[in-house]
Amino acid sequence: MENDWHPADIIAALRKKKSSLAAVSRQAGLGSSTLANALARPWPKGELIIAQALGIHPSVIWPSRYFDENKQLITRNVRPVRNKSLKTD
Repeated sequence: MENDWHPADIIAALRKKKSSLAAVSRQAGLGSSTLANALARPWPKGELIIAQALGIHPSVIWPSRYFDENKQLITRNVRPVRNKSLKTD
């Protein structure tokens, strides 16, 4: 199984998209430092918001949180994201 991205790599990827963790957090209607929680511990909603900002699935960033020991994708329930600008159609 691949390793999870380092938090600095996630932040750098957001910077390459001309954004920041704080900006993405505010766009989602959260406090500016709230999404930092997803960098340190599992939080499906936060992981989804960050991944959508990067245009990828959260399992790409955090494979240890989304795949079991048999490399099967784990289903994780996430409450819908309210901010329409973060949703993909």
